Amino acid sequence: MKLTRYFALLALLALLATLPAAGAEAWPMFRGGPALLGVTSSQLPDDLQLLWTFKTGGPVKSSAAIVNGRVFIGSGDTNLYALDLATGKQVWIFPTGGPVESSPLVLNGRVYVGSTDAFLYSVDAGTGKQIWKYETGDKILGGPNWVKIGETNRIIVGSYDYKLHCVDAVTGRAVWTYESGNYINGSPAVAGGKTVFGGCDALLHVISLADGQQVKEVEAGAYVAGSLALAEDRAYFGHFENEFQCVDLAAGKKIWTFRDRAFPYFSSPAVLPDRVIFGGRDKQLHCVNRADGQPLWSFATRGKVDSSPAVCAGKAVVGSDDGRLYVVSLGEGKELWSYEIGRPLDSSPAIADGRIVIGCDDGNVYCFGAKPK
Repeated sequence: MKLTRYFALLALLALLATLPAAGAEAWPMFRGGPALLGVTSSQLPDDLQLLWTFKTGGPVKSSAAIVNGRVFIGSGDTNLYALDLATGKQVWIFPTGGPVESSPLVLNGRVYVGSTDAFLYSVDAGTGKQIWKYETGDKILGGPNWVKIGETNRIIVGSYDYKLHCVDAVTGRAVWTYESGNYINGSPAVAGGKTVFGGCDALLHVISLADGQQVKEVEAGAYVAGSLALAEDRAYFGHFENEFQCVDLAAGKKIWTFRDRAFPYFSSPAVLPDRVIFGGRDKQLHCVNRADGQPLWSFATRGKVDSSPAVCAGKAVVGSDDGRLYVVSLGEGKELWSYEIGRPLDSSPAIADGRIVIGCDDGNVYCFGAKPK
């Protein structure tokens, strides 16, 4: 009996060893996951404090990835940085050939990021050493995404060369490319064996991840500069002719359209089971009913909201061009907390381990959380 219990204990310890450490939450890519939903189960404290700042040499429009206690983020100074989440100290720095607005993707111990030098880079997450680089025909501004096909991981990224590129995650070799009719500015969303992106050609492109062949093409009505979110075969996105839309991808038609004032939408949405939240250049954060697009509330800032909201445990977090970071109640859209940085926040918040990390046009990376005891 004692021997049986001993082996049972060994089995339990082996299982526990495969689980993430307590508090080791992650936000491994732009919008938190491949469908770009912008939602996390992480909890934020009510009494948020500025914990640290890290100064780079250029504006930080890149949005952070947070994995294993490290922050990965690009800067307009051409570098990709790895920072310690607890202290904000630099762990390593990786130089590219141009400003880095792309948001990093962290996968299996590697960091993938695009640069305006037209390259997609794979970097060792522990050391910052380059593993490979893949050349596209023009700058990369959107963050890469990923998918597993069989036993192989593939990286998906759009470029201003009008193409969506799929490369092998390990080798960096091209698997397929898909050509659209204009620039691809945002990140492609991935779900259900498909990748979907809106382009500056005013179309939604639905592509098979297996072979890069077009599944469907849907009229968006205007060019789509931001990234869309995918949920239950529906795409949620805004465009530059002042509309936010929900499109049924299977049917290839609009389900609903939200239109307020004559201002474009660049912010990517956060999608929950009952509502959708997105920023606008009308200086507002909007919340609409997911089923029919009817407005639930709006929250006014003093500047355009190109930052994409992150949602966690009843709260929405977003930056504004008015230089403030806001936390808003999910139920009523009431301000719960704000912090004045003073310069525009085009970067989108990343949330993990009870902390918010966001970049700013002043060249700093900011981290907020509970005051250390």
